[in-house]
Amino acid sequence: MGFFDNLMEKATDIAQTGVAKSKQLAEIAKLKTSNMAEEDTIKKAYVEIGKLYYAEKGQAPEGPYAAACERITAARAAVEANNDRIAQLKADLGDSAEEAAEAVEEAAEEVKETVEEAAGEVKEAVEEAAEETKAD
Repeated sequence: MGFFDNLMEKATDIAQTGVAKSKQLAEIAKLKTSNMAEEDTIKKAYVEIGKLYYAEKGQAPEGPYAAACERITAARAAVEANNDRIAQLKADLGDSAEEAAEAVEEAAEEVKETVEEAAGEVKEAVEEAAEETKAD
């Protein structure tokens, strides 16, 4: 019976060790998740610092910040130019859309007239055929 008691004791030790390791792994995962949240907080703070610096000194940045500030200024100018072009294209599209709508209306009116003429001709042909049938 000593053998089974010894085996049971070892199984219990292994199970307790497994539980302890699982708790440690869970704590590691929790700490890593916490670290990711803290890293995100740091990144947001860096962005905020950068925005504040650019707002205060972007026009005359100090040494190592000059290149980054120049990239921001150039990118802002490009965005503004793109927005101006978008507005221009939308305005042109608006004019073109109105012209296209007018052309469609004119075409629709022509189609309507053609259909009415064809319907009239078909009606006359049917009436003539009916009269010929009566005459025969």
